[in-house]
Amino acid sequence: MMAAIVSSRRGVIGFGIVTLVMLACLVSIGVWQLQRRAQKHVLIAALTERLAAEPVALPPPGEWAALTPERDEFRRVTVRAQPQSQPHAFVFTSGSPLRPDVSGLGVWEFAPMRTASGQTVVVNLGFVPDGKVAPDRNDSEPRALTGYLRFPEQVTAFTPIPDLVRRTWYLRDSAAMAQTLEWGEVAPFYVDLEAPVPSSGLPKPGPLQVRLRDQHLHYAVTWFGLAAVVAAAFGFWVAGQRRAR
Repeated sequence: MMAAIVSSRRGVIGFGIVTLVMLACLVSIGVWQLQRRAQKHVLIAALTERLAAEPVALPPPGEWAALTPERDEFRRVTVRAQPQSQPHAFVFTSGSPLRPDVSGLGVWEFAPMRTASGQTVVVNLGFVPDGKVAPDRNDSEPRALTGYLRFPEQVTAFTPIPDLVRRTWYLRDSAAMAQTLEWGEVAPFYVDLEAPVPSSGLPKPGPLQVRLRDQHLHYAVTWFGLAAVVAAAFGFWVAGQRRAR
């Protein structure tokens, strides 16, 4: 009899430890989702303010090293730049949460452009739908551009290898494009073009809009709910064990 009681208590302790570990994991994920929600709200507020601001002149080259994504990404800027003769690069896309006018498969077309100060800035000229080809523009006259400061995306272990034959990348890594296609030294950012729109309509630039999904509260409630279910299941099991004894 005593041995059975001791064994039962050991079972309760063991199951209790497993339950505590599960609860700690589930609650931690729920708290992390709430933190992500707070961060997302800060990001949305910053994007809303920056995207609605009047464009300012592109910072001079001496200030480029001090620019950061946290403080400067999506800042609207204007710059006068001259197209270069180097080959363009493309970034595969299936749409953009910041461009409601863009949907379906296609590519973003990236090109180097030279500023009046002699610096090279990479410009995302806009979206080209799958199956379409933007006509060549042979003019090399400087253009007045309006767009948004963006920073290169970071390669991860899951990023596909670029298709260098088609000059197609799978993330917006303007630094890697410049190195591979021999664009020379480029700015540590690129400009997401808003205007002007070419007469052919392709590639298609356009304004950005804040359309970030915020479901973190829903996710947090789900994880906290799972934690409550695990705790309740453990409570019922312990009660059943007591009744059995």
